[in-house]
Amino acid sequence: MANIGIDLGTTNSLVAVVMNGRARCLLDDAGASMLPSAVRYEADGSVVVGRAARDEAPRHPHRTFTSVKRFMGRAPADCQADAALFRVKMDPTEARFVRFLVEGHAPVTPVEVSAEVLKLLRARAVECLFGEPGGAVITVPAYFDDAQRQATKDAARLAGLEVLRLLNEPTAAAIAYGLDKRGGGTFAVYDLGGGTFDISILKLDDGVFQVLSTAGDTHLGGDDFDRALAELAAGGADAAAKLDDGAFRGLVASARAAKHQLSEHGAATVATAGGDVKVSLDAFEASILPILERTGASCRRALADAGLTAAQVDAVVLVGGSTRVPLVRRHVATLFGREPYCDLDPDEVVALGAAMQADILSGNSQLADDMLLLDVIPLSLGLEVMGGVTEKFIPRCSTIPVNAHQTFTTHVDNQTVVDLHVVQGDRELASQNRSLARFELRGLPPLPAGVPRVRVEFTVDADGLLHVAAKEEHTGIEAKIDVKPSYGLSEEDIERMLEDAIDHAETDVDERLLIDARVEAEGILAAIHKALATDSGMLVGNEAEVIQEVATALQASMTTTERERISALSKKLDEVSAPFAQRRIERDLTLALSGRDADEVGAQMGLR
Repeated sequence: MANIGIDLGTTNSLVAVVMNGRARCLLDDAGASMLPSAVRYEADGSVVVGRAARDEAPRHPHRTFTSVKRFMGRAPADCQADAALFRVKMDPTEARFVRFLVEGHAPVTPVEVSAEVLKLLRARAVECLFGEPGGAVITVPAYFDDAQRQATKDAARLAGLEVLRLLNEPTAAAIAYGLDKRGGGTFAVYDLGGGTFDISILKLDDGVFQVLSTAGDTHLGGDDFDRALAELAAGGADAAAKLDDGAFRGLVASARAAKHQLSEHGAATVATAGGDVKVSLDAFEASILPILERTGASCRRALADAGLTAAQVDAVVLVGGSTRVPLVRRHVATLFGREPYCDLDPDEVVALGAAMQADILSGNSQLADDMLLLDVIPLSLGLEVMGGVTEKFIPRCSTIPVNAHQTFTTHVDNQTVVDLHVVQGDRELASQNRSLARFELRGLPPLPAGVPRVRVEFTVDADGLLHVAAKEEHTGIEAKIDVKPSYGLSEEDIERMLEDAIDHAETDVDERLLIDARVEAEGILAAIHKALATDSGMLVGNEAEVIQEVATALQASMTTTERERISALSKKLDEVSAPFAQRRIERDLTLALSGRDADEVGAQMGLR
C-alpha cells in the first residue's frame, strides 16, 4: 500500500503520490489535479463536493460551504467576521465550537465539511492506486495552532485516513523543490494560498531542514483578493454588503475569474448585479496592495526572529496559487531583494512535498531517507503558577519535537489537589495569554506546604500537538492531558499577542517581579506564623517583638507596588528570625540522633 500526501487547502485541495521515484498529483476523470474545497449538502442527505458545489454556490448559498479552513479549530466568537464575509450562518446556541446551519439539513461543523473533501481525495487515491492508501501526510499552515492542527487530524479520521504526520506547508514546498539536494543554505518560503499566509525561514545543512522561524496570518489570502475586487466592481464595500447571499456569492465567483485573467491581461470584466464592469490591472493592484502589505510585516518578523537580514537569505520560494498574481511576485522581490523561485506549479508544490515525505515514511523509499525535518512552534507554551504569572516551558520558535519539564510544590498545608492551567503566548501574566486547557492532579498526600514535589512535563510532538503530564514524585500519582481545545487563535490574536509581548515587555517583567516578591513574602510569613504557633517557647529575649514588628511591616508592604521594599523586608524577616530557626533545626537534629526511629522523628517534624 502506497502512502499519499494531501494538501488540504482553503480554496483547492490535492492528493499526490510517489510513483517510480517521482512525485505526481493524482487526477480526476476530467484530468484536473485540483479539487475545489467546496461542499454542498442536499436535503436528501447526499453531498456534492468539488467543482459542481463551487460553481453552483450562488444558487445554493445556504447549503454550500467554501473556505472552511478559516473556521477550523476556532470558537464562534472568533469567527463572526468571517461568517459575515462568507455569508454563512452559525448556530447561535453553540458557544464552544462552530456549527454551521444548513438549509434543509442538520447543522455541520468545519471538521465535518473538511472530512467530505478528504473523503473524495481518498476515493481518488483508491481509484488511481487500485486499493486503499497506507497512510497520509497532510499539510497545514505553519502558523496553525494546536487546536487547528487537531481539527485537521479529526477531519482526516472522519474521512477514514490514517494520518502519518502533519507537515507544515512551507517545509513540504522546500522538499518538493529539492532544496535538500543543494547541501546547504538559508531559504525563505513565502506561502500565500486561498485563505492562509505563511513565511518560514529554513536552514538546510547536510540533509537537515531546520525551521529557524515562522510567522504568518491564518486568515489572509486569495479570498481577500477576490473580495476586494468584488467590492471594487460593485462600487464599494457598502454596495456589496447590500446584496443578498446568492448575488454576493455570484459576484465573488465572477471576481475570482477576473482575477485569474488579470494575471495575464491588463483588464478584465466582472459580472455584477448592475451589469458587467471592466476593471483595469492598475485598479485591481491598488485594491489589494493594503492586503499584500500585511504579508510584509510577517516577513520582517520572521527574519528578525531568525536573526537574519533579507540579504542573508540564499533563495526565496513561492508557494500557493495566489503567488501567480504579478504584484505578489514583485512585492516579494522587493522584500527580499531578489527574484523568487517560480519553477514549480505553486498550486501543486505542497502536495508534491507531502507525497515525498509520505514515501520516505514508508520505509522503502527510493528518495533520500536521511532527510530530517525540524519545524518550530509559533508561540510560547507554559503554565500558570502562583500569583497568576506564566512559567514558560517551551519558548516560541523552539524546534519540534520538543520536551521540557519543571518541578513545583504546594503553597498550602495539606493540599491534596493541584490545578494545572496550560497557556499559550509570550506575556508574563497568564491572564494576558491564551488559555489552552485545565486539568487537575488529585490524591496528593496531605503534607505541609513545600514538601510535595510535582513534576510537570510538556511535550510537543512532530505534528505540533501538545501533551502535558503531571506527577507527584513521592507517591507516583499522575495525571495527563492531550491538549485539544475546542477553538484556536485567530490571526488577530496571534498578531496582537506577539506585538503585546514586545510592547509590554518591560512593564510585564516589572509586574511579574512584583508578584514574585509578594509570593515569596507570603511563603515567609506563613512559615513564620506556623513556627511561632508551634514553638514560641523557644524564643529568647525580645525576639518575639522584633519578629512580629518586621512581619507586620512586611504584611503592610504587600498591599503596595513597592517591590524593592517587599523584597528588603522579606530579607530582613529572614535575618531576624534566623537564630530562632537555627534553634528549631538543632532541636530536630537532636531528636533524630536520640535513638528514635525515622517515622517518629518524621511525625515530630510534620513529614509523616
